[in-house]
Amino acid sequence: MAPDPVNIFEYEEIAKKQLNKGDYDFIAGAATDEITLRRTREVLDSIIMKPRMMVDISQRDLGTTVLGEKISFPVMLDPAGNHGAAHIEAELASARAAGAAGTVMILSSHSAKTLEDVAEAATGPIWFQQYFFKDREMTLGMAARAEEAGYSALCLTLDAKIKPKRERNIRNDYVGPVSPNYAEYEGLDLGTHAWQFAADAPAGPMDIRDPASTWDDLAWLAGETKLPIVVKGIMTGEDGRHAAESGAKGIIVSNHGTRYLDTTFTTIEVLPEVVEQVAGKAEIYMDGGIRRGSDVFKALALGAKSVLIGRPLFWGLAVGGEEGLTSVLEMLRDELDATMGMCGRSTVDSIDLDTLGSISPLQQLFDRK
Repeated sequence: MAPDPVNIFEYEEIAKKQLNKGDYDFIAGAATDEITLRRTREVLDSIIMKPRMMVDISQRDLGTTVLGEKISFPVMLDPAGNHGAAHIEAELASARAAGAAGTVMILSSHSAKTLEDVAEAATGPIWFQQYFFKDREMTLGMAARAEEAGYSALCLTLDAKIKPKRERNIRNDYVGPVSPNYAEYEGLDLGTHAWQFAADAPAGPMDIRDPASTWDDLAWLAGETKLPIVVKGIMTGEDGRHAAESGAKGIIVSNHGTRYLDTTFTTIEVLPEVVEQVAGKAEIYMDGGIRRGSDVFKALALGAKSVLIGRPLFWGLAVGGEEGLTSVLEMLRDELDATMGMCGRSTVDSIDLDTLGSISPLQQLFDRK
């Protein structure tokens, strides 16, 4: 009998063996040469922590709030589509795991289960993700469905207007399923709305997303919905400032898991710039490469209120369904707790830049000569 995985990297190894190649590559892969995907881990590993001793860390509190909602630790579930690729219970299992962990799940509008069914299964706070559609009535209608179903925030993905080139998916001739969330919209050609990556395939979801949307549209939607708006896909301080000025209450620093554009900066590299320019006008979250509790700690020290995980939730689901995802979340919680203790920080709010470094003390010594 194989031993249970002891970290998220081992969860991925097991999941890779259990998933078919098309689904694994769709989840794990990224745009074109996948350079930023590889750099993400390198950059996170290059940030060094400074342990601190003789601090009272006997009582550690990992709890925080996001948009006024209490969560037990600062890790949330990213709005990743089609959890059904990993487990038959799909987003129903994910919602239950997030609730058990005391954190937020953001449901993708490309979910394998309807937003109403997921809301009914949820045992904790849930947010809903969607896009700006060419049909503004569809944009408002989807948001209204989320509000009526009990979602407490609306997440707008901003960085997915253009069909990406994902070469793993092209080689596999991958075709993803159409979400049942779109079934009720008359006149929508569901046959062309599936994800298809061959060069001669239809644009898929790009057919209904609005490539002309601007900050004015964000301000318009913020005025039309009662739900607080979170935007996802911000990678510059200037865009973060525009988002906050246009009504966003939360900002996810994200490069979409490097799945749309390669050779960008990694998210943790641009996080401080966004934090600085937003200047407290909106809460800042970050995703991208989170695999260890120490990664969470580093993001918090650089100004994030919370982080989100995407690919790891699929690895947990593939290996053990709801229990597997719960285990992934517990691993991150336990590792964050230990990191906080060793760095002399007893609350997440006390994690600051003084706990990190990126230049070797030896290099600093030589530079002074």
